[in-house]
Amino acid sequence: MKIKICGLSRPEDIDAVNGNRPDMIGFVFAPKSRRYVSPQTALELKNRLDQGIRAAGVFVDETLENIVDLVQKQVIDLVQLHGSESVAFMEKLKYRCDVPVVKAVSMTGDRFSQELRMWDASRVDFLLLDSGAGGTGQQFDYGRITRVEKPFFLAGGLTPENVAEAALKVHPYGVDMSSGVETDGKKDRKKIEEAVRRIRNVERKIR
Repeated sequence: MKIKICGLSRPEDIDAVNGNRPDMIGFVFAPKSRRYVSPQTALELKNRLDQGIRAAGVFVDETLENIVDLVQKQVIDLVQLHGSESVAFMEKLKYRCDVPVVKAVSMTGDRFSQELRMWDASRVDFLLLDSGAGGTGQQFDYGRITRVEKPFFLAGGLTPENVAEAALKVHPYGVDMSSGVETDGKKDRKKIEEAVRRIRNVERKIR
């Protein structure tokens, strides 16, 4: 099971993940987010990141050119779309750059089932099932996850205390954590360590 820690913005955040080895991290490029990082800051942080950990860029209705530029400069290794991007936009993105694309789906909205069907039928690589627009710290009703064909990341309100139970219940491809491993709005090394430890224990139970 993949582990992704999202919303890294400081050198000490990178040091924390380097020491605990999740599979992926996320840089948020949405200017309205309190976890926003500039492309230059993200590049500096990426250069500090262990080469065995992949970096995702999180975007909300960003231009195609800006996303492609960050991929080509190797600031990010995956693209995560969190806005109202269309299937056609995703197809253009995949044509322009050869990296995995993740599409977030809000599982609390009225159209979540239609969204799931639409993206399941597309060429997107992964889905990310979340509460609202992401980073809310709230879990959604896992009973809403019925038939999902694409491999998906589970997000929304995951903490070191509940992530193992959620993973055992839902069996996602991966888990994505952000606010649940923070203290006072900053990434907490001990919480990251505990979350990674508990998920690795779940992996041993599933095998």
